[in-house]
Amino acid sequence: MTGNKEWSLAALIDRGGVYYDVPGANPKELVANVIGLMPPIKAVTPEELQRQIMEREAIVSTGTGHGIALPHPRNPVLEGANEEPLVAIAFPVMPIGWNTHDGSKVHTVFLLISASAKQHLKTLSKINFLCHKEKFRSLIEARVSKKEIVAAIKEAEDSWANN
Repeated sequence: MTGNKEWSLAALIDRGGVYYDVPGANPKELVANVIGLMPPIKAVTPEELQRQIMEREAIVSTGTGHGIALPHPRNPVLEGANEEPLVAIAFPVMPIGWNTHDGSKVHTVFLLISASAKQHLKTLSKINFLCHKEKFRSLIEARVSKKEIVAAIKEAEDSWANN
């Protein structure tokens, strides 16, 4: 029943990890390398996961602007599986062209693996909201530690809960 559980973004990133200086000259290479660094996902092979993410990418770029991309499969790969969702943050060695609407090269990637459509949309919404905040963008642009990123997200999520 992981699809019905409410996940905080901080917990999803704790599970997925934060990875620095990830090699990759283009989105396909970077996604493959991030998948190789993440905790294994039993519900899908790394090759199938990469294929699904790149199929989604072919529909429309997940490069959101401000140097950020949010790659993910079109459909939740964990739906019905007894696995927990995750979000991995990756900082490429060099910024990558990602066909962003503002033409920026991507310096930060949030790779989402979801358990349900509802959970997926909530997670995308939280990341998108944070990435529109100058303070949060400054943190990820500075490539601060995982601890600092998760603390900033927890602080934001706590403020949302209190409003």
